[in-house]
Amino acid sequence: MRQVTVTEHLLLHQKKTPMATGRFTSLLNELILSAKLISREVTKAGLVDVLGFTGETNVQGEKVRKLDEFANNVLIHRLRRSGVLCAMASEENGDLIQVSGDLPQGDYILIFDPLDGSSNIDVNVSIGTIFSIYRRPLHKASGSPSLDEVLQRCDKQVAAGYFIYGSSTMMVYTTGNGVHGFTLDPSVGEFLLSHPDMKIPEQGRIYSVNESYWNYWDQATKDAIAYFKSTENALGKPYSSRYIGSLVADFHRNLLYGGIFMYPAKRKPDGTYAGKLRLTCEAAPMAFIVEQAGGMATDGVNRILDYTPTELHQRVPFFVGSPNDVRTVREIMLRSTSDAVSGD
Repeated sequence: MRQVTVTEHLLLHQKKTPMATGRFTSLLNELILSAKLISREVTKAGLVDVLGFTGETNVQGEKVRKLDEFANNVLIHRLRRSGVLCAMASEENGDLIQVSGDLPQGDYILIFDPLDGSSNIDVNVSIGTIFSIYRRPLHKASGSPSLDEVLQRCDKQVAAGYFIYGSSTMMVYTTGNGVHGFTLDPSVGEFLLSHPDMKIPEQGRIYSVNESYWNYWDQATKDAIAYFKSTENALGKPYSSRYIGSLVADFHRNLLYGGIFMYPAKRKPDGTYAGKLRLTCEAAPMAFIVEQAGGMATDGVNRILDYTPTELHQRVPFFVGSPNDVRTVREIMLRSTSDAVSGD
């Protein structure tokens, strides 16, 4: 059987899309090349000096690992010179990354997490790169885009995807017409179509959450987690608990097998509750992918793709996966909130 490369797949879909140009395909090809470079370093991480920390702290207040920095630099260097972007934003950078005047500019905006799950780098657990692509608004002004032009409603994404570096390197992406997965064949250096038209099972059997935060969750969240651990659920028995601690890895498993990944809001020292995952570079792209695969993504109650970010590194609670499971969490949380208001 003839195998389809990711480039062939992109070109085929480009022909089916009205007003499509080769510039978008060029952007994805630069992302693919960047991922190949990152994958090469990941696979030999124990042999070269890319393990451990750089000694710096990123905008999130987290220690920067060497491979984090490498991945971020590769993506910025290659994509800045692609000629198809007007701006980028990275989880590792506090501000927008503008495409300077001496470099060719395009109409696309790229937001990315260069190496999701990087705390797992040193222990050889699957990690990944997440990306989200927007088109600059047509009423744009000349020059570099403003932050308002970048912070678009999440359902305005024109593409989203991730690369996962594990037992094999895979690319999973959507342009709004289904979700497709490609596996890197290292013998030829090409991503080949291995998972066409991916669909998440409607009913899952796995729940993924860091239960060590139980004492930091509100009662509605505890009720939702308890549902998956009980026998009074859709399965009639406890769900299997699987938590890797790498969003890409947990999401990818649940996309294939069915299930729900949860990162609920936690209570802060001041008594308020807040999410942890980043809306623009983690929750929004994964929400776009899962909806295209037939799943759901919410903050517990509200649809993630209905959000319009108010800041570049905004954080949200995140519940994503099989539609039956995400819908059940929403019902439990709404009921718990209603009971709390009524005093029951």
